[in-house]
Amino acid sequence: MGKIIFYEERNFQGHSYECGGECSDLHAHFSRCNSIKVESGNWMVYERPSYMGYQYFLKEGEFSDYQRWMGFNDCVRSCRMIPQHQGSHRMRIFERSEFGGQMTELTDDCPNLYERFHYNDIYSCNVMEGSWLLYEHPNYRGRQYLLTPGEYRRYNEWGSMSARVGSIRRIDM
Repeated sequence: MGKIIFYEERNFQGHSYECGGECSDLHAHFSRCNSIKVESGNWMVYERPSYMGYQYFLKEGEFSDYQRWMGFNDCVRSCRMIPQHQGSHRMRIFERSEFGGQMTELTDDCPNLYERFHYNDIYSCNVMEGSWLLYEHPNYRGRQYLLTPGEYRRYNEWGSMSARVGSIRRIDM
């Protein structure tokens, strides 16, 4: 069981709310979020309700202000704990929607998609094992997108407005 604590003010001050699982709408519990403590588990927090908007990956630790988790503002409206996975990671990425075009299989992190594969647009993917984070820019920077096991026929199914991916990282325990 995971545990995450949201605070309305920086440096873990002000009203707080403790969460132990998935929550699709946090607005009833706090109006803004300026600091977070993750006591256990890996989490994704989302800017909007129902797991929409900017996504931020947080692992165990303390984040004294929203810039520490690479947040763009103090708005956190939903969260979910990422299922723990032991074992290998495997995903297939495709250069076209609906699993079309060239397919590449990944089993490890990729800090720069373009340097490694000479392309950086992923239109669809199939996550067979483990959870992964896609990043908008190389070296794990920019917008983040959580992918758990399943099929993603188009990039908008993982919440992106663009097929551009700069780097990919496995989520380990």
